[in-house]
Amino acid sequence: MVSLVAVSAAGHAAGATAARPGTIRGRVELRHVPPPVERRPSIAELGGPTSAAVRDLQDRARAVVYLESAPRGAFEQSEPGRAMMDQRNETFVPHVLAITTGTTVDFTNSDRIYHNVFSLSKTEPFDLGRYAVGHSKPQRFDHPGIVRVFCDIHSHMNAFILVFSHPFFAITDADGRYHIDNVPPGTYNVIAWNEGVSSEPRSVTVPDAGVADLDFTLR
Repeated sequence: MVSLVAVSAAGHAAGATAARPGTIRGRVELRHVPPPVERRPSIAELGGPTSAAVRDLQDRARAVVYLESAPRGAFEQSEPGRAMMDQRNETFVPHVLAITTGTTVDFTNSDRIYHNVFSLSKTEPFDLGRYAVGHSKPQRFDHPGIVRVFCDIHSHMNAFILVFSHPFFAITDADGRYHIDNVPPGTYNVIAWNEGVSSEPRSVTVPDAGVADLDFTLR
């Protein structure tokens, strides 16, 4: 399993004066996008892919890019965050969620059927039980790592939550592009991840108040 724990300081301030943060940016190319687990189609879906199915495939094509190790300042405590993962069209939305430790995720049910959210992950095992449309249940994530969530009613439903101990990560957009801002100047190892597949760490140097470009290809 990929470790999301930053265990050492990888960046070094340039010079004695106050260093200005920079940006790491680039693009992640996916050679293979994992297909969703097939579910039984409804009558409305027969005859071709629905817009929901297309959105699900696009969501699965998003990657997470993050620093393998972060500056010491990344461990300073910040206000707990809040995020949401919806259950819509028998799909977790978004399929991949990236958060920092201490964040509470609200799992909302927007379908007119019952859903359940649970995880057997060692990082954060939990079971929110079953609940109906319009209801939402919270879960706080206090440990860094990868959490895979499921619904015990619908076996095709699954999603990933990546929990980081630092804020230096980003999710790619629809074109595969990403940018990690406010990175202190220094040299870092960067990793790209998608659906259980991760790149080898790539080294990049962020200049004072500058931009470092770094592209990835995941097979």
